Amino acid sequence: MTEQQKDVDNAQINAEIEQELNEYLEVTETQVEVLTARIAELEAQLKDTQLRTQAEIRNIQSRAEREVSNAHKFGVEKFANSLLEVVDNLERAVAAAPHDEANKNLVEGLQLTQKAFLEALKKFGVEAVDPTGQAFSAELHQAVATQPVSENNPANTVVTVFQKGYTLYGRLMRPAMVVVAQ
Repeated sequence: MTEQQKDVDNAQINAEIEQELNEYLEVTETQVEVLTARIAELEAQLKDTQLRTQAEIRNIQSRAEREVSNAHKFGVEKFANSLLEVVDNLERAVAAAPHDEANKNLVEGLQLTQKAFLEALKKFGVEAVDPTGQAFSAELHQAVATQPVSENNPANTVVTVFQKGYTLYGRLMRPAMVVVAQ
């Protein structure tokens, strides 16, 4: 083999190697572009998932805080409900006691006890609902009777309160039992 043939063979081999290398590089560049696009897509999904997870964690934390707060606020509800009967009985005792000089101290004592009892309930968020003269609200009042409309009592107005209602931090514990003008 002559030197010239060797050069031609080497050139041919080099050309074939270069062609194969170019084809390999083209495939690799295409694969790199596809993989780069896929990486960007996965990073975007990861960021979205991370943001959603962080938002969910914040929601769970705020819900837990709200539930703990409500448990502190409304944890006394059953206890306070049982005490409402005592408040009602004190009101009845004050109303039923003869208001004469002989029973003056007894009535005063009952009134002071009732006042102290209501103040103690108020410290824990219990408020009385006494709607006399106000417009009837089905959310706060329970109509047990009706009375005809008169000059002093316009329609849908609470005329008489049989039993006061109570709320605990704004949540209704017991509706007021009322007579409504119709």
